[in-house]
Amino acid sequence: MEQNKRPASSKPKINYWKMSVEEMARIEAEGRHPRLLMHACCAPCSAFPLEFLSGVFEVTIYYNNSNIYPAAEYQRRLNELKRYLDEVNPTLPHPVSLIVPPYQNEEFTARLSFLKDQPEGAGRCFLCYGLRMDEAYRYASEHHFDYFTTVMTISRQKDSQKLNEIGRQLSHKYPDVPYFYSDFKKKKGIDRGQELSRLHQLYRQDYCGCLYSYEKRQADLKRKAEEASSDTR
Repeated sequence: MEQNKRPASSKPKINYWKMSVEEMARIEAEGRHPRLLMHACCAPCSAFPLEFLSGVFEVTIYYNNSNIYPAAEYQRRLNELKRYLDEVNPTLPHPVSLIVPPYQNEEFTARLSFLKDQPEGAGRCFLCYGLRMDEAYRYASEHHFDYFTTVMTISRQKDSQKLNEIGRQLSHKYPDVPYFYSDFKKKKGIDRGQELSRLHQLYRQDYCGCLYSYEKRQADLKRKAEEASSDTR
């Protein structure tokens, strides 16, 4: 019937989880263990992707997150990622390496500033994803990795369709390194990630990372505190 037709402007969603499973099956059938560079933003978001991928790939994490504000928060997330790798590496089929490029928050924030008034999950976030993925993808290309991917599709707050489209576009820029499509939150991946976070008592941040998301979180906390105070009067 007419009302069941998909709107002309919408696009059918791609099953990126299925694509990842099929690609891994193909690699396993070939008996290979390719080198994969994975952009990671924190330990909780890395937990399930590492468990999922490390049996097939030799994974190297690229922690390029100059978006994170303030510096103490950036360091806290990095330290937690290091602690997590120390704990799980002995249990993984292929131990995971970690690369940490320089932290340059002021420069990164300046590149986002013209979109500072946009809401979370819109153009500013898409630019942030793209800048970090581009930097990491370039490293993968320059150092001859076999694949590149990001953990960010594990997050409920991030659009996996958009992230994979960014990866697709970047794969044309770096054609020597295939992009590994993913939707790590699917098939209870997000539940397993939360289970691993609890098991390892991982610090779970309450805002995405950039100055603007930090300011919004602080404003929300202040508003809730004021509302709670008024309720007790």
